[in-house]
Amino acid sequence: MPNRFYGAFDTERMSGKSDVGDFRTAFQIDRDRVLHTPAFRRLQNKTQVFWSGEYDFYRTRLTHSLEVAQIGRSICHWLKAPGGLLEDDFFIDPDLVEAACLSHDLGHPPFGHAGERTLNHLMAPYGGFEGNAQTLRLLTERIFSAKRTGMDPSRAFLDAVLKYKTLWSELKAGGELPEHHFIYDFQHEWLDWAMAGHDFPAELPPGDSRDSFKSIECQVMDWADDTAYSLNDLADSVRAGFLRIERIEAWAEKRGEPLGEGTPLGELIAAIRKRRVDPFVGSRIGKYVRATRLVHDVNHLSGATNRYRFRLEIDPAFKADSKVFKKLAFEVVFLSPQLKQLEHKGNHLLHRLWEVLAKRYVIGERIDGQDFQLLPEDAASEIGQAEGEQAKARLVCDFLAGMTDGYAARMYKRLFTPDFGSIGDLIG
Repeated sequence: MPNRFYGAFDTERMSGKSDVGDFRTAFQIDRDRVLHTPAFRRLQNKTQVFWSGEYDFYRTRLTHSLEVAQIGRSICHWLKAPGGLLEDDFFIDPDLVEAACLSHDLGHPPFGHAGERTLNHLMAPYGGFEGNAQTLRLLTERIFSAKRTGMDPSRAFLDAVLKYKTLWSELKAGGELPEHHFIYDFQHEWLDWAMAGHDFPAELPPGDSRDSFKSIECQVMDWADDTAYSLNDLADSVRAGFLRIERIEAWAEKRGEPLGEGTPLGELIAAIRKRRVDPFVGSRIGKYVRATRLVHDVNHLSGATNRYRFRLEIDPAFKADSKVFKKLAFEVVFLSPQLKQLEHKGNHLLHRLWEVLAKRYVIGERIDGQDFQLLPEDAASEIGQAEGEQAKARLVCDFLAGMTDGYAARMYKRLFTPDFGSIGDLIG
């Protein structure tokens, strides 16, 4: 039975090519193209909270993305429950939401958000770096490495990963270098295509107001990501020994957060005492899913597609619940000296790698009078053919952002540690 929620406007691809003849839907094709790319597989060795590879049970960007995808599909099924605004032949496609959820962290570099901040600092003279903007770059230009043509996403899929719709230069016009929540200036053509040329109205100026304007699939993905971030990362933090009862109690007292029975922190502490944190998280995820509902919306795109005719409304109690858990994790775990030391190490590795690669490939200086070939042949060749420092810097940044934690550490050691590396290590 065809799904009336979507039309030709939503399934159109940037190339104009048709999916006729394929047994899959347009959105199943989008999902499958993401799943079978090296960029997706590399997420298994990229940091979520704790450095990947340190312990087997910690989440990586890959397992996080899989969990977000499962939550996103669950939200789609919940919203389709009887009595709502959707019907059996008029519903939010779970394959489309899954594709967006699997893709949402593709562009994140090694070493988590610390790596993202480092690359943004290094790329400040060349248009900045942002994980979501890099995801857009992969999907539209880089993801199939042999041709560097992108994966030719459908309009609905591309729009579903567009969390931010403000250009880097638009934020920079405010007087400070943008720290996050932007797309690259040269990506305006993809934004225009996703929006089908519709200009943003005056009530949606650059910044947070415009970024809050999301398709319904993007809203579902965003809440699924928030759910996984605020709950699943808690379990890792408890297992790692960062979130102990005494730390939670001390933090709650300092912040004035309640700890009584029935409060978010009170229930978390009870779960830790009973050694039932994973069941606690699983039950809470179900509550976050059921905390969603659809409401009608009217805006400048609601006449063009059903994807903008609806808004995801979340029970305020569970939004507050999520906010408490995210704040707890950030202040007790992410700001802890142990994690900050690892972030400092990741920052140092990326800085040193950038310094030598930028000197060799962006500025074009010889190193001690020699032209050392430091990058793989295909990457070096592409950078060599690029025109101008900005284009070359972007390609060097692509290389660094595509690294896994382990690859970045190994390359650093090969370049700077005298007794590390062999011919065998360099193969592949």
